[in-house]
Amino acid sequence: MSDTGRASTARQLFASSHPGPTVTVTVLATVIAVAVGHPWWTVVLVALTVVAGQLSIGLANDWIDADRDRAVGRSDKPVAQGLIAVGTVRRAAFGTALASVVLSLFLGPVAALAHLVLVAAGWAYDAGLKRTVWSVAPFVVAFGLLPVVAVSAGPDGAWPAWWAIATGAVFGVAIHCTNVLPDLVDDAATGVRGFPHRLGLRGAGVTAFGALVVAALLVLGGQVVGDEPVRGVGVVLAVLGTVMVVALAGVGVRLVLAGRASRVLFRLVIVSSLVLVVELGLAGARLVA
Repeated sequence: MSDTGRASTARQLFASSHPGPTVTVTVLATVIAVAVGHPWWTVVLVALTVVAGQLSIGLANDWIDADRDRAVGRSDKPVAQGLIAVGTVRRAAFGTALASVVLSLFLGPVAALAHLVLVAAGWAYDAGLKRTVWSVAPFVVAFGLLPVVAVSAGPDGAWPAWWAIATGAVFGVAIHCTNVLPDLVDDAATGVRGFPHRLGLRGAGVTAFGALVVAALLVLGGQVVGDEPVRGVGVVLAVLGTVMVVALAGVGVRLVLAGRASRVLFRLVIVSSLVLVVELGLAGARLVA
């Protein structure tokens, strides 16, 4: 294969990996790892491990859903458009999954086990749970474990504060619901009836942004009344971050009630997650239990 052909394949594989969520989850884990004071090599290892796992989940999703995406004419899916072979995506999914397993082993026992379960949850969703009422469970598990991976990396394996795990789990609900909403019609046509589908547009949307507010309040509570509460400027940052997220949730609810199921809803949740994790790093809250 020529260099041009390899570059084209790499581009299509990246497009098939759900790059937005993949990059976002990796950034979240990396910022948390920095916030707890890990040395740079541990931070890099966390980032590489998480990105490998997320690439595998995204690629597996497009490989497994290739026929379904083709049937509904998904123009954002390279496999559905015939721009890349299903077999190529499948091999890349297994290859990045293997890489994530190998890299996990260097994180330390606690973080390694957490990450392996996280990736397994993502693959379980891709393989069939997305079609059931339990579709939200992999997201709750995976995002609840993400702080464990980032905080527990290293030989000591210290656990994150309980509220950090709870925040991740609640975020999982918001992320799952808003990510699915724009695809409700296509999913219905191909027999997918997960948790958000059963709630409907407005029910799932209100649930998602309600979960987002709960996550923001958990972070605020963890910072101001936790074991080592923040003081001074840290309190201001904590309150400011919470207000911003609640405002974003309000925008989301308004769009949902107006019947607008666009990708904007998912982006609101992503932006909110980045606001809270950056706020945590700047405010200096203790994330280790």
